[in-house]
Amino acid sequence: MTSGAARYFSLIFGRIHVSRTISCFPLAIAIALGAATRTASAQRTTLGDIDRFVAQEMARQHIPGIAVGIYTNGKIALVKGYGLANVELDVPVKPATIFQSGSVGKQFTSAAIMMLVEEGKIGLDDSLPKYFPDAPATWRGITIRQLLSHTSGLADYASDSLTKPGGPINLRADYTEDQLVQVIETLPIEFAPGEDWAYCNSNYLLLGAVIRKVTGKFYGDVLQERIFKPLGMTRTRIISEADIVPNRAAGYQLVGGKLKNQDWVSPSFNTTADGALYFNVLDLAKWDAALYGEKLLKKSSFDQMWTVAKLKNGQPNSHHYGFAWFIDSINGHRVIQHSGSWQGFKTYIARYVDDRVTVVVLANLGDADQAVIAHGIAGLYRHELTPPAQSAGH
Repeated sequence: MTSGAARYFSLIFGRIHVSRTISCFPLAIAIALGAATRTASAQRTTLGDIDRFVAQEMARQHIPGIAVGIYTNGKIALVKGYGLANVELDVPVKPATIFQSGSVGKQFTSAAIMMLVEEGKIGLDDSLPKYFPDAPATWRGITIRQLLSHTSGLADYASDSLTKPGGPINLRADYTEDQLVQVIETLPIEFAPGEDWAYCNSNYLLLGAVIRKVTGKFYGDVLQERIFKPLGMTRTRIISEADIVPNRAAGYQLVGGKLKNQDWVSPSFNTTADGALYFNVLDLAKWDAALYGEKLLKKSSFDQMWTVAKLKNGQPNSHHYGFAWFIDSINGHRVIQHSGSWQGFKTYIARYVDDRVTVVVLANLGDADQAVIAHGIAGLYRHELTPPAQSAGH
């Protein structure tokens, strides 16, 4: 890093404590951080530890800004902003700051599909030609279930190999949804459906197309009508760089150690169902709360989403993936989680379901390691949730 860049980051992170914003729930911050039995002194210590850890990681990773959410029992324990949402305009991150979702947005698409499954409008074991009659013969063995669990064998339309100059996908060109589906139909199958697991954005793009075919509506409108509006998620929506969006953060990337603005993509790639949303830590608290009950879906539907999908041989897939969630365990504590990465943003949601604790981290740097920050915060909030590698390092 150049000395100029070093001075830049020193300037940014030297004023974290000035620019950060605590949520509009001061009472919750003052008394609800940690277990109710903790003393006020212990609460302040925990908050201070989280502040120091976040500041250290931001400095180490050169992240301009981060929003953190901690929710317990479906209620806000802490929402807080650190650093800058917009470096050029010197705008601080606050709880209301809007970040791009990346693949964390897939869980909303999954929920919408499961709503339609409950209504009998979609079958998890329906084959794709039911919805795409012009699909190649290789799609006959692919099911909705395999799209949801990334076991379809389809090629990832968003991979570097397909979006490089001269590749079949041009991220600077506009496509209709039908045109993107047609491009995916031309791509080779990478393994027989259900025989393996590979993360693939094509799966969720197609699920968005299925939602349109079944409902007659753009998937984003379905999410708005059936999830965001009922839950009061007033700032969550499809990405639009043209619209005026209050509190929108800017996305960044590091190029040769220097901070640069995010790469531009055409508007069509910010409307697909594989993770093209705006949201903030306040709205995600409402989403987290809804996942504890049956306001959106039956418990049986959530159970399917949060169960490791099996391959055709009856074995769990190698990455412990359900429907838009990874199902893992830390120190024997079950955690369902997912990361997101898109256009200069990194996101993470980790739900420690048996502990009824959720940690969300939203960062505006495409190079950030947001998982380390999320798991580190969880361990500071509840020591028993500290990942072994991080625990050994302290």
